[in-house]
Amino acid sequence: MINFEVEAQNEFETLVRDRRDFHRYPELGFNENRTSKIIAQNLIDLGMEVQTGVGLTGVVGLLEGDHPGPTVLLRFDMDALPITEDTNLPFSSTSEGVMHACGHDAHMSMGLGLARIMARHRSKIHGTLKFVFQPAEEGLGGAFAMIADGVLENPKPDIAFAMHLWNKVPYGQAWVTEGPAMSASSRFELTITGRGGHGASPHETVDPILGAAHVVTALQSIVSRNIDPQESAVISVGQIQGGTTYNVIPEQVLIKGSVRSFSNKLHRQLYRRILETASSVAAGFGCAVSLETVVIVAAVVNDKAVAANVRHAAQQVLGYDNVLNRKEMASEDMGYMLEEIPGCYFFVGSANEEEGKNYPHHHPRFDIDERSMMNGVAIMGNAVASYVLNGVNSKVDSNIELVSN
Repeated sequence: MINFEVEAQNEFETLVRDRRDFHRYPELGFNENRTSKIIAQNLIDLGMEVQTGVGLTGVVGLLEGDHPGPTVLLRFDMDALPITEDTNLPFSSTSEGVMHACGHDAHMSMGLGLARIMARHRSKIHGTLKFVFQPAEEGLGGAFAMIADGVLENPKPDIAFAMHLWNKVPYGQAWVTEGPAMSASSRFELTITGRGGHGASPHETVDPILGAAHVVTALQSIVSRNIDPQESAVISVGQIQGGTTYNVIPEQVLIKGSVRSFSNKLHRQLYRRILETASSVAAGFGCAVSLETVVIVAAVVNDKAVAANVRHAAQQVLGYDNVLNRKEMASEDMGYMLEEIPGCYFFVGSANEEEGKNYPHHHPRFDIDERSMMNGVAIMGNAVASYVLNGVNSKVDSNIELVSN
């Protein structure tokens, strides 16, 4: 048996050291060159078979156990964000306009920490652990790139895990959800076309700004009047572009927004209503409409049996009452891996309000309670143990064969 809580506590100083180093030298998606070299060398030093350049800058390390068993994929994201840091931390970003403002620095540190623990106990492992360090999670298609480069093959994983430190959750708690856990996300562009002219003679024009204003208002009725109240969806308009000066009515107005839902079927329904609503409203002002969409990520849907095992693993670390069943409307490209491999994506609380470490993700003052890294390592360790460590007897049914006494 491995006591992952004790192992994680013993790793704490190294977890902090690694996290702060990654934080000091952040790199944007598909540019994680220094980062990937450090990760690769750490995995090589642990005796793993290591692949680099997977999905351009991704790293994969294979830890072969001494006994046959399933292949378990453990995924950790690497990229930073184009944000200017405002934390005044002693290990603040040294890269102008780039910051680890989402916790990926800690995710990499936790991945390396768990790799060290598992490598020390290789003789107890039944199967293979596939440590995946993914580039470009922040809307740039890093998961797609790694999948295209074969990360889900040779060997093909039987099960997959990923986690995210989450500042909506206080230190000492976790969220584990069976089924949909994070929303599908996409963006749209609506072009409203009219007929331009002089602002002094609006009757001689077809004003796309007026049409666009009514379209934006009408879009907000779709979720409230077309979607089952028991479903969850969001339509947000984030940008409007139209016109060049104060006294000219333009030809076109561009509306940009995003759509989020926990169901791909619902997503298609939302887009049908966006086009129908925008077209009919704009037509009332004499304008035409065209719609372009870009799918960013699929919904993150957890396998129920695997999530139940993760819930049990988290309860062992945090206690029964501190593991909650919550969804999150944010999005994550781990959903593409979970479309292929049964698994679980879970959240580990990292906020500490008393210390001012409760700013939201993607904020220039974002920081975490670093003790949360120990919880993340211990929870994922317990979850993995259900599948690959001898002497662990899971109480939860699963389609994956468990190692038992």
